[in-house]
Amino acid sequence: MMRRRPGSWIFLVVLVGLSTSWLLAQDASDSTSKSKAETRTVVGCLSKGDSTSHFELTGSDGSMWEVSSSRVSLADHVGQQISANGVVTDVTMHNLKEDTKDAPADTRLRNDTSEHGRMKISDVQKISDSCK
Repeated sequence: MMRRRPGSWIFLVVLVGLSTSWLLAQDASDSTSKSKAETRTVVGCLSKGDSTSHFELTGSDGSMWEVSSSRVSLADHVGQQISANGVVTDVTMHNLKEDTKDAPADTRLRNDTSEHGRMKISDVQKISDSCK
């Protein structure tokens, strides 16, 4: 009968524990990434952007979005306060940028938590004829 050394059992237990921890960490980061890319609603003021098809939406929460749309005529809503539904574009870059915002909090530096990114707008509702 062959006996196993206690060191091999310890190695096996440590390996299984680390593998489980790594898999759980991957699941947690995947769910965070998905939430940043989901459809979202931003309420704010729409202004003209750098080109005829791009606009800037300044959210009432301080967020800044470069927005475009193939479904809605955003030009009709420039200068209005709107509620815009859409999805974040350039998701990978957006997630990396948003994740780095946690670093200043960890080091006790000033942290700008307002969100910045690009969105593809699918629906717009006018809230007011002018921005407040």
